[in-house]
Amino acid sequence: MNRRLLITIGIAGALACAPPPPVAAQVRLNGAGATFPNIIYQNWILTYNQKFDNVEINYQSIGSGGGIRQFSEKTVDFGGSDAPMTDSAIAAIDGNVLHIPTVLGAVVATYNLPGLAQAVRFTPDVLADIFLGKITNWSDARLTSINPGVTLPNQDIIVVHRSDGSGTTYVWVDYLTKVSPEWARRVGRGTSVNWPVGLGGRGNEGVTATTRQTPGAIGYVELGYALINKMPVGVVRNKSGNWITPSLESVTAAAAGAMRDMGSDTDFRVSITDPSGAQAYPIASFTWLLVRKQYPDAAKSRELVTFVWWALTDGQAKAAGLGYAPLPAALRPWIQARLTTITAGGRPVWTGPSTR
Repeated sequence: MNRRLLITIGIAGALACAPPPPVAAQVRLNGAGATFPNIIYQNWILTYNQKFDNVEINYQSIGSGGGIRQFSEKTVDFGGSDAPMTDSAIAAIDGNVLHIPTVLGAVVATYNLPGLAQAVRFTPDVLADIFLGKITNWSDARLTSINPGVTLPNQDIIVVHRSDGSGTTYVWVDYLTKVSPEWARRVGRGTSVNWPVGLGGRGNEGVTATTRQTPGAIGYVELGYALINKMPVGVVRNKSGNWITPSLESVTAAAAGAMRDMGSDTDFRVSITDPSGAQAYPIASFTWLLVRKQYPDAAKSRELVTFVWWALTDGQAKAAGLGYAPLPAALRPWIQARLTTITAGGRPVWTGPSTR
């Protein structure tokens, strides 16, 4: 047999046996926003990208304010926020947004008091006055009186807060606004506020790092960040007068009445801080994905909605292990009804979970 023919046959055989090249992602989806849910969002995205090789999803943890801005400017396909968009912000984009809750979380007081073994207790008024700059030392009588048996040091309190637009901030100051008339009058609520005192850190990551590096510091972070970084968390007295340690169970208790208050026609923009309930942790919140009601690209929007539904079903099993409380299963029909209204070119992009 001709040598050239043998070589040709050999090359053809080798190519036939070689594994096919990896399939390039046909759809790329970009999102940005809240740092509060970043831990679980990155977990979901990694799992999903590995499971479905036709789609590549990216999410940048830049804070809720940045997420709302980029979503509104259409530089990302979806946003993430722990603070619901205001009516005026929604009107500015012609109402083209749906708020889709993804998980429940808690914002916790974390502090740096070396050598202190017991958890520090805080009443609502004491927390507010620390962040107002009215209580400035850990040995203040108002702190020591609610912490019997705990030796708090004679040390200055250094407040640490977010420097960026932040849904975590929104949840924190939404709570302080509800429990402190002075806070409501002087500071109020928002993703960014004029802080009376303190050092700024960017993202939950920045507040965590600054607090850990500053003896005497107190900051606020998402519960998952505190757990992963093994940081102490404060015990807070709730509306019922009970001392509540932040936990998945106490966050779930905070959300227990939310569905009754919302109703099936809700747009999901609800606050659950300072709730009723004997075992409810008082600084808890939904976090939301921001998606559009109308998209220009049918393929991209279909993949986005399919991913969102996966996160709200299969993805919920990841929540507890990462420091988040899963959504009540009873919310799913309401969310599914909203997702089926999303259109591209005037046509629905998703009719339900059986379409994939």
